[in-house]
Amino acid sequence: MQRQVQAFLPTDWGNFNIIAYATSPDDLTPHVALVHENLDTSQPVLVRIHSECMTGDVFHSRRCDCGEQLDRALELATEQGGVVIYLRQEGRGIGLINKLKAYNLQDKGFDTATANTHLGFEVDARQYGLAVDILHDLGIRQIRLLTNNPLKIEALENAGIEVISREPLIIEPKKENAAYLRTKRELMGHLLK
Repeated sequence: MQRQVQAFLPTDWGNFNIIAYATSPDDLTPHVALVHENLDTSQPVLVRIHSECMTGDVFHSRRCDCGEQLDRALELATEQGGVVIYLRQEGRGIGLINKLKAYNLQDKGFDTATANTHLGFEVDARQYGLAVDILHDLGIRQIRLLTNNPLKIEALENAGIEVISREPLIIEPKKENAAYLRTKRELMGHLLK
């Protein structure tokens, strides 16, 4: 995987440079980094590693907190000169079609973790090595990681990225996602109250 192209991207939150990473310039689903224009790599950088969630990020699904987390991360990245890395690993790494199948199982009473395993997948099949590669390309070695997921912290530290601190990213639960957030906390170890 390598940097393919960079462009200026003004957003509702602030001005970013968007950088596409892929193994080929023909890749239709590159990973991207949104790098705020005030990035300063001489200090620990606020970084959010966000896995794609089409239903939450694009369509504002209330089944999860993903879209709201992405919005908040972009807001904080603007305030603090940070970076949002957007990894194309939909549905905790199982893809959109399987994620929608998992939704159907959740509607029958399965929690999000059990739905994934019922479909033959890991509870969380995401990988963070690509985020490490992107951080290296950006010259970022010390970060303040915006996450509730201890697996992200562990993966980055094991790859030689110095996680100076974990910054919580808490979104107020809604009735439609309360059970989902409870499952993330109780079964997946996410650092939620």
